[in-house]
Order: sequence, then C-alpha cells, then structure tokens
Amino acid sequence: MKNAYQKYKNTSIQSASREKLLLMLYEGAIRFTKQAIKAAEEKNIAERGMNIGRAFDIVMELNNTLDHKVGGEIALHLEQLYMFLMEQFTKANISGSPEPLRASLKILENLYEGWVQAIEKLKKEESEIKK
Repeated sequence: MKNAYQKYKNTSIQSASREKLLLMLYEGAIRFTKQAIKAAEEKNIAERGMNIGRAFDIVMELNNTLDHKVGGEIALHLEQLYMFLMEQFTKANISGSPEPLRASLKILENLYEGWVQAIEKLKKEESEIKK
C-alpha cells in the first residue's frame, strides 16, 4: 500500500505545474514548521530538529530558485524574507524555543496566501485573454 501511495505522490509532483509546485513547497514548509512547534512545546529535541531541518531545506530551495533577473525587487525582498526565516529556524533549533517558529509560521502562511491570490489572478487574466 505504501509503495502505491509513494508512486502516486511522485507522479503528482512530477506532473505538477510550476505554480502548483511552488504552493506544494510552501505547504510542506508550513506543515514541518507546525510539527516543529509542537515538538518544541513537548521538548522533543529530535523531532524538533528533524522538522526544522525539513522546513529549512524547503525555504533554502525556495531561495535558490529565485530569478533576480525576472523578479527584480520582488525577488530581492523574497530573498531577504527567506534568509530571515532560515535565521529563525536556526535560532529555534539552538534555543529550543517555539517562538521563532511561530514568527516563521506567520510569514510562511502570509506568503502562501499571497501566492495563492497571485496565481488565481494570473489564471483569471489568462482565461480572459483566451476569450
């Protein structure tokens, strides 16, 4: 059963649009940050570290895929936010405090919502052009 699920998951990722992949990355970062907060509150050091590491890796990937030539000032601001998030993840991992994670979660959720709205607007504009 698990093998079939893994195949489905791999196929859904490989066939996803760039926009869907972006949202999936944010969803993963949000999920792992929430799990890290829970682990930090429960003083579960191993679980906290593992989930912070996963969220950190996703944010690093988001940062690495920024196109500064196309994105200009927006890409620069996103890079600054991503760097701040990675600092907060590191701070939370060292201190064990969930507070930097909570701040990071708010930022990730706001960015996610912003991307959802931007993608919806883009799709709407594209459908109007096709008419």
